[in-house]
Amino acid sequence: MAPSPPLADAPLPDALKGHWVDTKAPSGLRPYLKLARIERPVGWQLLLLPCWWAAGLAAVAAGLPVPNLWHCLLFLIGAIVMRGAGSTFNDIVDRKLDAQVARTRGRPLPSGQVSPKQAAAFMVGLSLVGLVILLQFNRFTVIAGIASLAIVAIYPFMKRITNMPQFVLGLAFSWGGLVGWSAVFGQLDAPAYLIYAAAVFWTIGYDTIYAMQDIEDDVIAGIKSSARYFGAFTQQAVGLCYGMTIALAGVAAWFAGAGPVAFIGVALFALHLGWQVHSIAGADGPAALKLFRSNWHAGLLLAAGFALDALVKFAF
Repeated sequence: MAPSPPLADAPLPDALKGHWVDTKAPSGLRPYLKLARIERPVGWQLLLLPCWWAAGLAAVAAGLPVPNLWHCLLFLIGAIVMRGAGSTFNDIVDRKLDAQVARTRGRPLPSGQVSPKQAAAFMVGLSLVGLVILLQFNRFTVIAGIASLAIVAIYPFMKRITNMPQFVLGLAFSWGGLVGWSAVFGQLDAPAYLIYAAAVFWTIGYDTIYAMQDIEDDVIAGIKSSARYFGAFTQQAVGLCYGMTIALAGVAAWFAGAGPVAFIGVALFALHLGWQVHSIAGADGPAALKLFRSNWHAGLLLAAGFALDALVKFAF
């Protein structure tokens, strides 16, 4: 029998198979890359999308041909860095709970690959990089970005005290809907608030699907989640969340002065979310993870619709 790989080399259950972090990265760096969830990119992808949605709506409202590409690049880098910092903080707080859940006990902290002090230093380093990126925006956006840290700080504790920690995650993960707009206008207007609210409901929906993987272990560990709370009505609850997402995204587009192309994007987004809701029935852990990951493609449909609408409106 072949020997088991060292923990630092072993892929985590929800990591992309064959990812370069698990196959090519130096062994000494792998625990830190895993703390930052580099081999699980859907986290930063979902954090990024509300930024791009808002950037697209801002381009429509401002009469620009495309979203500000420099802003979109900064949002991309910032999402990767701050997802890493937030995940590291979450893992520091949850290291004892993670040790009780099959899917998470192999993570760097509960498995002892890094110490809490090492993880904290890594988190501070990522946060400083994130601050440098944030300082590239206008003053209002800098203040708005810093304000989001309060929600990020309380999120890891929510699974201990509320049945809906996904709501708090939504408040944090959707913040890009605000800063993506304020980066252009230096203030917040109705489309920003509406697309932010749409992203909050979207996050509750997709993270409920994600939490379906851990229900049995969560019961044993005493971890609360929307998937446990909704129980047999999970499919209906996710459907309601996604319905609110679609409605709010459509109203946000209307307030931004969007045209038909944007609403085609909303419709395609709605079709994808509808497919997810239909597929929830009978979904096991791997199927739930697949549905969760598919939200990257769903969100890109909406981002593309908004961006293309700006181009069409500018051209005609």
